Amino acid sequence: MIQAPWGSLSTIRVRLTAALAAALLPVLILGAVQSTLAFQREGETRRAGLAAAAERSAATARARMEAADILLETLAPGSIGFQCAQRLAEVTQRIPGYANLIRFDRNGRVACAAADTPFDPQRAQRPWFQRMAAGENMVVTRDAGAAYARQPALLAAVRATGPDHQFDGGLVAVISLASLAPKLSDASLPVDAEVALADSTGHYVNATDAQAFPALPKGWRSRIAAQGSTVWTGRDAHDRSRVFSAAPLVGDDLYVILSAKSQDLFAWAWINPLSGLAFPLLTFALSLTAVLVAADRVVIRWINYLQRIAALYARGRFSVRAIQAEQAPPEIRDLAETLEDMADAILARDGALRENLAQKDALMREIHHRVKNNLQVITSLLNMQQRALSDPAARAAMSDTRQRITALALIYRALYQGPDLKQVDLRPFLEELTAQLIAADSLHGATVETELKVDALVIDPDRLAPLALFTVEAITNAQKHAFAGRGGRLLVEFKVENGEAVLIISDDGSPPDSALAGSGVGRTLMNAFARQLRGTAELVRNAHGGISARLEFPTPAYVPPTHQTAASGNQAAA
Repeated sequence: MIQAPWGSLSTIRVRLTAALAAALLPVLILGAVQSTLAFQREGETRRAGLAAAAERSAATARARMEAADILLETLAPGSIGFQCAQRLAEVTQRIPGYANLIRFDRNGRVACAAADTPFDPQRAQRPWFQRMAAGENMVVTRDAGAAYARQPALLAAVRATGPDHQFDGGLVAVISLASLAPKLSDASLPVDAEVALADSTGHYVNATDAQAFPALPKGWRSRIAAQGSTVWTGRDAHDRSRVFSAAPLVGDDLYVILSAKSQDLFAWAWINPLSGLAFPLLTFALSLTAVLVAADRVVIRWINYLQRIAALYARGRFSVRAIQAEQAPPEIRDLAETLEDMADAILARDGALRENLAQKDALMREIHHRVKNNLQVITSLLNMQQRALSDPAARAAMSDTRQRITALALIYRALYQGPDLKQVDLRPFLEELTAQLIAADSLHGATVETELKVDALVIDPDRLAPLALFTVEAITNAQKHAFAGRGGRLLVEFKVENGEAVLIISDDGSPPDSALAGSGVGRTLMNAFARQLRGTAELVRNAHGGISARLEFPTPAYVPPTHQTAASGNQAAA
């Protein structure tokens, strides 16, 4: 029986696949480990680069603040006087990033300015102004108390002194926060980086993409204070993983925040096909596919073909030849040739067996024929001896013996004349046996009418012999006691039902009751024949007043043999 290709885990295809998978698995695992390590190294490099970029951005902003300090100190001594506002306006135009330059006196009033300055009567009391008055040389603040620019900005103020070296106000530069933020065009930043500025409370002052910056984590300022910068991983407003870094921009008041995409392993491997993960996976898949295809085309296909050939041989078609195997690999061709040699040997042996069986059948038929002839010779001798006897009892005994031998001869004739030496059809046999027994007696007495009702049954000689002899004794007994001198009617019935066979031979005579209880030779033989058939025998009175001899014995169901012959001529299996 040809099973499904994947019907079992022990098939060649499954075993080859498992073997190749086991061989390639270490390579795949090594490639995956190397790719994971490379991914981790690149991730650490990316985080370190982002942190360094944040620190560089903060350092650039601080350098700008220091440049503003120098510029303000340079402008401070001459910032009051003729054309003060014009000089400050020229400076703001030449140096980008300054929204305004303002000179305040010691009372916080505007002495001159490059652009419009908001009115603030409390300016002298502002903390940043008081710090300059107290002696700080430079003060940077975002909390100026008034809006000095239309966009987020911070104030850088330099203390000014008079000829008496006393506090004389200060020069303030209004610097736009956007000018302090790193530029995305900076080559040191990742390609997909975003920039934002945040104050000390964690509030974002501005950002290139607000969706890329979630709320700052707890303790971020303390980590910056301890390490100078900090890096962490989070998710943006679109639930995408990103890497963030932060560094102080202006003291503890302003911080620069950088954000870049955080790639997962598979996305990184897709972007980096030479990373060592894609190639092992591709090699693994291609190798398994190649093994499956090769196993199917080179091995499994031909095994299935040879299985079909073997199935034909199992049905007796030994003349079929596997001509397609000529295109198979040498090993498959050798196997096909072996199958053909086996079929030829079986066919030759089968022919020899059939010939021997035919010779055996002919010999057995000859033996049965000669046995039948010998029994007929014996019957003729007994018949001659019977005619020479004058004692009626002796003549009757000789007649009974002759009829028994006639029944046996009839069995051998049925065997060698029938189609099967081991089986005999019971219906014609009983008809012929009854006819011979009645015909032999009707020559010397009245006519006996016979009726046969026999079910079809094919029986072996071992069962037929006692059955035939029982029939002879029953019919002989009827001829002696029921039909003597008057004739009558004889009914022979044979029924087969549920594995039980019943033979009933009935007459319509009027025998005495002593006939039912007789214990002569005939009755003894009938009981012996019944025991030989593993059955029972009895004599009972029937509805017609006569006696019925009943034999019941088990008989197995007969299944006619089937003879399969090989087709003649050579055939090719497609």
